[in-house]
Amino acid sequence: MTIDERRKKLKFRAWHRGTREMDLILGSFADAHVMGFDSAQLDAFERLLNCPDPDLYDWKCGLAQVDVAENSDVMQLFLAHRFQV
Repeated sequence: MTIDERRKKLKFRAWHRGTREMDLILGSFADAHVMGFDSAQLDAFERLLNCPDPDLYDWKCGLAQVDVAENSDVMQLFLAHRFQV
């Protein structure tokens, strides 16, 4: 699989989470950043996508601290991302 195919696959996964809120938050984040990610950042983004929606939502809203194992530059970029309608 090429890096562009991988990016497209991860963007699709970001937009199809299961909860509409996370679809919008992660999908807009993916649209804004994934095409510029290198291979290591794509690995970190894939780990982020493997996290349960309730955990991601709590971290994003500041209701819980990000697990040390899940923290990365991509996670910090995700936490700083602002969804715009």
